[in-house]
Amino acid sequence: MTTINLTTEIKATIERCFDLSRDVDAHKLSAKDTNEKAVSGRTSGLCELGDTVTWEAKHFGVIQNLTIEITQFNRPSFFEDKMVKGAFKSMRHQHHFEERNGSTMMTDKFQYDVPFGLVGQLFDKLILKKYMMRFLVKRNRVLKAIAEN
Repeated sequence: MTTINLTTEIKATIERCFDLSRDVDAHKLSAKDTNEKAVSGRTSGLCELGDTVTWEAKHFGVIQNLTIEITQFNRPSFFEDKMVKGAFKSMRHQHHFEERNGSTMMTDKFQYDVPFGLVGQLFDKLILKKYMMRFLVKRNRVLKAIAEN
């Protein structure tokens, strides 16, 4: 299992950061490069416990669908989404929020397993993990810019 931990400091309230992180429309803005769009389930607004979203995006030149479900939810400090269907063998994204010195520390713990045995593991090590890290960093930069304005 691959794990990516990423912490982003945002000069905004914990509630604002939490809500932006679960906002389908904000996610669309952060994923413009992959033409990501919500095609079923919750397609706009704020995700709640039990909601599903199916995202369609172009990654590595291939249009892919990924369906996630919000499986844990404790506003404004934590929520988790898990893959229900998609290209990963499994995927789990935990979103933690903590107020600290007038800012919000937003911490992502993104875990996934790749299919295809050794070939998948090699692809992950050489390409996918860096790609996913860049994707999350960009997402967080966009959320930070929105939250701080």
